[in-house]
Amino acid sequence: MREIVLDTETTGLDPREDRIVEIGAVELMNHLRTGREYHVYINPGRSMPTEAFRIHGLGDAFLADKPRFDQIVDDFMAFIGEAKLVIHNASFDMGMINAELLRLGRDRLPDTRALDTVAVARKRFPGAQVSLDALCKRFSVDNSGRTKHGALLDSELLADVYLELCGGRQQGFTLDATASKRREGVRAVGRTGSRREREHPLPSRLTEAEIAAHDAFIESLSDSPLWRKASAN
Repeated sequence: MREIVLDTETTGLDPREDRIVEIGAVELMNHLRTGREYHVYINPGRSMPTEAFRIHGLGDAFLADKPRFDQIVDDFMAFIGEAKLVIHNASFDMGMINAELLRLGRDRLPDTRALDTVAVARKRFPGAQVSLDALCKRFSVDNSGRTKHGALLDSELLADVYLELCGGRQQGFTLDATASKRREGVRAVGRTGSRREREHPLPSRLTEAEIAAHDAFIESLSDSPLWRKASAN
């Protein structure tokens, strides 16, 4: 199961006027990070508003020599492929990406491709804070390097948070270990259904006093136990 954890930085909040200036994405396979990432800065073709600059620190001078969206769109689409997109507040990022695609006459990405981790977190923790920082704190994900928003860093943090929301960052290893134990259990039983004997029996956990007390109890019974009758026969 291939998934792409994705984040964008933009010039603002309005898809009709604002543009994407950074995309970061992290690949997951069966809920494990593969090490493959996608990251690009984009020249928006317009000036950066002060409010947006305060959030991500990407200014006009830095973005001036970066490629335009139409120059990176093929690489971006190739990277995400047909994978499910894992996004924090998915409606915003999907709206910005689709606005860029529509400007180029491309087909929009269907909303059903996105999994919104905000919605997942709200369902799991009703009434709690579900910002990325709050979820990092809840799951002990180190976000000390997040002094400003950054698409790739936020994608990496979200990947860890998402895996915790799915059951834990070591989920894959846990499943593998469980499956391995089950396989060992199957191998321990022959085709006839009989278990193999241990080469060296486990030592008894009973003390001498406990064994003596048990024997005394058996002797006090009015009728001899079945296993003694069987051994006598």
